[in-house]
Amino acid sequence: MHPGTMNVVRYLTKLRVNHVSLAYAMTTLGSSMINIIFSFYYVKLFVNKYKVSEGAFHRSQVVYMVWNAVNDPLFGYMQDNSKVPCWSQRRLSILYGAPLYSLAFLLAWFPWRSYTPGDWLSGLHLTVALCAFDGMLTFVLLAQCALFAELSGQHQNRLRLIKYSQVASLIGSSSVLFCGVVSKNMEDFTAFQSFTVIIAVLSCGCMVYTGFHSESHFSDKGSDSGIPESADQTAHHLASSFSTLKTQTRQILTNRDFQLFVLMNFFQVFMVAFFNNFTMIFTEQLIPPDVLPSLAKSIMYGAGFICPQLLVLSCQSLLHSLGYYKVILFTFFLEAGMAAIMLVLGPKHYYILAFFLTFNMVIIHGTFSLFNLPLADIIDKDLQKYKRSTPLSSMVFGTNALFTKPGHSLAPMIVLNILNQFGYEQLKDAGKDSDQSALESLHSVIFYLVCLVPMCIAALQILVWRPFSIRNSHTVDAKYTDS
Repeated sequence: MHPGTMNVVRYLTKLRVNHVSLAYAMTTLGSSMINIIFSFYYVKLFVNKYKVSEGAFHRSQVVYMVWNAVNDPLFGYMQDNSKVPCWSQRRLSILYGAPLYSLAFLLAWFPWRSYTPGDWLSGLHLTVALCAFDGMLTFVLLAQCALFAELSGQHQNRLRLIKYSQVASLIGSSSVLFCGVVSKNMEDFTAFQSFTVIIAVLSCGCMVYTGFHSESHFSDKGSDSGIPESADQTAHHLASSFSTLKTQTRQILTNRDFQLFVLMNFFQVFMVAFFNNFTMIFTEQLIPPDVLPSLAKSIMYGAGFICPQLLVLSCQSLLHSLGYYKVILFTFFLEAGMAAIMLVLGPKHYYILAFFLTFNMVIIHGTFSLFNLPLADIIDKDLQKYKRSTPLSSMVFGTNALFTKPGHSLAPMIVLNILNQFGYEQLKDAGKDSDQSALESLHSVIFYLVCLVPMCIAALQILVWRPFSIRNSHTVDAKYTDS
């Protein structure tokens, strides 16, 4: 271990801070600062401010969906099998990827010229911004996800990683609250741009800390002998790598628990994107400004991203005693029940509606924060079943993302298409002189979306999640020895 790292460890030990968990959580802190701002603001920015056409928006989302799905298993395989240190060593992937990740975050917020409505360049800008940001997010966070599975095989230690990570996410999530207050929910665009630059620098610094101070038990797996290969050896190595990729992918995909988790997770990713991208639009359309002023809305949006971490931290004892399986299942019943109650109450109970929107964001993000636990158990089970020398951490997380990431694109594509069918593009800036009948019809559709989408998807998740078989990992010992 590097002398500087040893000094940091000694200092943190005196403060009773677990240095392994802290180093892991610093990437969570950095990534949550920028991920939340990006997902919360990019749709409104490109649709309302840059005025991208619906066709260009959909094309961008299709390209993003394909890239989003392909890059995860590709990067996962390379991180698990590459001999290049910046790919194979988790901390180096984070260290070198962090600056590019933060720069990619800034791409969206600075227009390439003064856009006119339907400008083709705004559509290209959206495509580049989405693909660049997701590519670097995947590169860095796949390495962090792999660290989660490889730092420890003990359930208690993994819960500690989640605890530190949730505290970090709690702090990082406040960026969306401060961003809303500073920029008046993006009305002051110059202030918004300045804030994103500051956040990008802070985010990069946090992730670089992980790059310097975090180590996996399998950090040496990518080391090479340094002897150059001949052409025949290289060809043989490529053929062997492709064969290995096919075998490993088949083994992962035929795992019944993996199949159930991926399907359930797809619905969860869809719901996360649904509320991240449209909560601001839903609130502005359904709740009058005299009922909920701008500052109150900023606090509401901030609470939707900050409170999930408080929820997970407060549920640590439940995770210890009941395990994640029952906790996740309960949240699905809760989501469906709350949506049914809101549907019965109707759209005119504005404060209850504001609470419902916030509650949904909290419960959906909070549940999503636990999903590393079942994936880590699937990785452990795969490691034991096939007697592997090292776990296929990045490949499992990457293959999961291959099927779940399209939810990030499908949610905005489907919802925006539905809204525009009822005149959202024409009515979004409508004043008192607009067609009140059309406006009421749009508001009615939005309300039904807000209630029926969570209720139906939660019901599907209950059906999918119930057969999942790894339910008692919180009661058993480590799957592999910690060192």
